Amino acid sequence: MPLYEYRCDVDGSLVTLLRSMSEADDPVEDPEGRGRAFNRVHSTFQVDAPVPSHRIDPGPSGGCGCGAGGCGHF
Repeated sequence: MPLYEYRCDVDGSLVTLLRSMSEADDPVEDPEGRGRAFNRVHSTFQVDAPVPSHRIDPGPSGGCGCGAGGCGHF
């Protein structure tokens, strides 16, 4: 389930909740019971992806080393 952030209309405090996508826009109860209204905000996220382990040797001429010239290797 994704995390969603909600901001208080009164004081700007943030609440982060773990909710299903179908519940994302449902009303949020004030966690302190003071009756404040919270609205969903767009937040940033991070994705951890593996770093490619392959590497192409540039060869003595500085190219890809395949000798094809413009072959598309980086």
